[in-house]
Amino acid sequence: MLTSHYIRSVTLKRDDVPSFTLYPFNLPSLKTMEQLTFHPKVTFLIGENGMGKSTLLEAVAVALGFNPEGGSMNFNFSTYDSHSALADFIQVSKGVFKPEDGFFLRAESFYNVASNIEEMDREGFGPKIVDSFGGLSLHEQSHGEAFFSTFIHRFRGNGIYILDEPEAALSPLRQMSLLTRIHDLVSENSQLIIATHSPIVMAYPEADIYEFTEDGIHKRKLEETNHYRMMKQFFDDHKRMVHHLLNE
Repeated sequence: MLTSHYIRSVTLKRDDVPSFTLYPFNLPSLKTMEQLTFHPKVTFLIGENGMGKSTLLEAVAVALGFNPEGGSMNFNFSTYDSHSALADFIQVSKGVFKPEDGFFLRAESFYNVASNIEEMDREGFGPKIVDSFGGLSLHEQSHGEAFFSTFIHRFRGNGIYILDEPEAALSPLRQMSLLTRIHDLVSENSQLIIATHSPIVMAYPEADIYEFTEDGIHKRKLEETNHYRMMKQFFDDHKRMVHHLLNE
């Protein structure tokens, strides 16, 4: 089992920040952030939209050398230049061991990754990249199937995997299957950092959960998170909640 982090922590170089009134430094979580320590196995970044979790995740990925739109270290395409400058203002502390594999998966730009794979394979240099994703074009699968094919085939273990909302295209059953895949990867000496809205995914045991809120970043247990409490409240009495929502 993994005895040390591939990535230990990320520190915001606050003295270098030009102004905390400018994006992305004006995001609630970044205004108070100093250092975030990562679990050697799985770390979850959660919170409502606009709190900065995906922005920080992207900055960590870029600082490590990943393409802002996703993929492995050797993906260098760009369909649009929209990533923030945050990567230039953080310090990522690495562990003793160097990962043998890595991948940055983000739901919003996965289509672009799939397109880039097809473009590189058409150029015909070396083995087909799609073979490492299961052999079937990602565009010839549903969004959810393409995601899951990537988790199963492309993630080889002994790696660092940074995932931004991996549940976006997955049914609840597939999200449970993702938990199994996460556990397999952890057993294969991998470290995962995941931004998610899914209480199912964040239920992975022993993981650290950081909730990004208006008043900063807080370490939580699953049952303490707003995501879990909201979903529990809904399913405990969904008729009452729906009535309240539709009759305000």
